[in-house]
Amino acid sequence: MKLYRDEAVVLRTHKLGEADRIITLLTREHGQIRAVAKGVRRTSSRFGARLEPFSVVDVQLHRGRSLDVITQVETIAPHGRKLGADYGLYTTATVMAETAERLTEIEGEPAPQQYLLIVGGLHALATRRHASTLVLDSYLLRALAVAGWAVSCFDCARCGREGPHQAFSPAGGGAMCATCRPPGSASPAPQTITLLGALLSGDWAVAEATEPIHRRETSGLVAAYLQWHMERRLRSLPLVERGA
Repeated sequence: MKLYRDEAVVLRTHKLGEADRIITLLTREHGQIRAVAKGVRRTSSRFGARLEPFSVVDVQLHRGRSLDVITQVETIAPHGRKLGADYGLYTTATVMAETAERLTEIEGEPAPQQYLLIVGGLHALATRRHASTLVLDSYLLRALAVAGWAVSCFDCARCGREGPHQAFSPAGGGAMCATCRPPGSASPAPQTITLLGALLSGDWAVAEATEPIHRRETSGLVAAYLQWHMERRLRSLPLVERGA
């Protein structure tokens, strides 16, 4: 069929010619799609404002030879407006969107779990349900887990020895026992390891009871773990303020 519909998150946009944009979408059923939105940079555009980054939309597309063409857009959740008005939330959402794009790079390959994660994460950011740093770190840990890189927060990532353990190695997969611990491993506080586990499992009661110092340490471990497994650095990650 030439025409098809899907729900999607707008991950990124960039200019094409004088009036068009290329929109990178993560869809519920069709995975990542890059599509042309014609005329959206004109003030008379019917749906230009609906295709802001981080917005959740219902979109109709026409299959093209190289890029599909967006023909209809209806807004489901206009997160772009709320997140774009706050620099801290905007940069946090940008990291999430860049991560989602990198983890779903094969266009047209369904990634329903990644779709649901980014939708939930952006909603939590936009509604300020939890501290933005906690939302970001939870999203990153879960997205990596879905991609096959689940961090070990309790048992030794190498030999499986029951924890808790006092070492953490991004290259090794997370928590490490004294025997398996490689040189250069971090030695995070026990509360930090507890927070990692809470963010991975979605235990927000535990996560929100933590101290700022342990949140900052957790963010450092998550960033190191993310960068190790993504291989190429995320451009947006250094822009995020890692506070309480």
